[in-house]
Amino acid sequence: MADAIAASRHISIVPIDGGITAPTGFRSAAVHCGIKANPDALDLAVVAVDTFASMAGLFTTNLAQAAPVLVSKRHLEINQGVGCAIVVNSGCANACTGETGLANARQMTEDVGRELGCQPEQVLVASTGVIGVGLNIDRVSAGIHDACSSLAHGNGSVAARAIMTTDPFPKEHAVRVTTTRGSFCVGGMAKGSGMIEPNMATMLGFLSTDAQVTPAMLRRVLVESARDTFNAITVDGECSTNDSLVAMASGTSGVVIDDELYPALLDGLLAVSRPLALGIVRGGEGATKLIAVTVYHARTADEARQVARTIANSPLVKTAVHGADPNWGRIVAAAGRAGVPFDINGVTVRIGGILLFDNGLPRDDAAPQAAEILKRDTIDIAVSLGSGDAGATIWGCDLSAEYVRINGEYRT
Repeated sequence: MADAIAASRHISIVPIDGGITAPTGFRSAAVHCGIKANPDALDLAVVAVDTFASMAGLFTTNLAQAAPVLVSKRHLEINQGVGCAIVVNSGCANACTGETGLANARQMTEDVGRELGCQPEQVLVASTGVIGVGLNIDRVSAGIHDACSSLAHGNGSVAARAIMTTDPFPKEHAVRVTTTRGSFCVGGMAKGSGMIEPNMATMLGFLSTDAQVTPAMLRRVLVESARDTFNAITVDGECSTNDSLVAMASGTSGVVIDDELYPALLDGLLAVSRPLALGIVRGGEGATKLIAVTVYHARTADEARQVARTIANSPLVKTAVHGADPNWGRIVAAAGRAGVPFDINGVTVRIGGILLFDNGLPRDDAAPQAAEILKRDTIDIAVSLGSGDAGATIWGCDLSAEYVRINGEYRT
């Protein structure tokens, strides 16, 4: 879809290697500093700008916000959207850790600032892992020193691995956007496997671009691109204490983003964010199937998202998909409790294109065909509300016994 939009705007978007460091002006490094027990597991990453960058961030709406979220929000306010680095640790969320946790998050930014020669307020910090466990700040500080000593332009892949927790695979992507006024790149990496819910931000995600863009415009495009990517996914309906999505723009490509080129930047962020977001869902804890829930013929896009989100989050729908049971009744029931008015006699439900519920009446003769489709690893559920012309898609996954096992043993 992004390619089609890009073509209509006379730009081209092609995938490239490099992840978060694909755009010029960015370096990264990753080390094992002792947070994770496995000595071979990377658990700390630093992403730095060669000079300074515009920065923007979106953070969890959970009232129980982790120390790194509080510190990063404050730093963005102080630095007015201009900074030089992000430091991320995995294996410990540094959430619900009181004043000590706040001091440790600030210490991480001070350590990076000292190594890079910038102010602590120009550094953002993110953490992911177990809630209620304190960081061993001495180990983290030593790791920051080692990471900052090995920053390089080609280290995007190791950084993507270092931010993982229960993720089964790293998630990174990058593209080159060519416009009539020159080319720029967009890169990114993300982690997320559990506690994923579309209620900004949903996970840890980091985006970079070498386009020249003001902090205000960068935040605008981050919000808009996240709406239908990172903010349109769900694994288990849980909103984490640490969710953060950060974008940085180095400006080193020389391509200045104004109102004319804003759509090109938006397309670039969408082209990177969508595969990262879908990777989070495919790598969801215990997930075996990717589910795309599309609601159309709604009165508004927001109402379509609300219904689609309710269906995608339904444990009954998720378990039915896992078991390849074409139980359209669960889909209709979830839609009916979403808080969006509609006439049941105008509703249709399709699974993989197979019509199972037609304007308020069942079509159970088609159930065997739908059951076969539900054995695939990618499932499309389409619901028409018969109320208007708007639509939206939310991506989710099935619910398996493995999800219960992972989360039943998470701390032990």
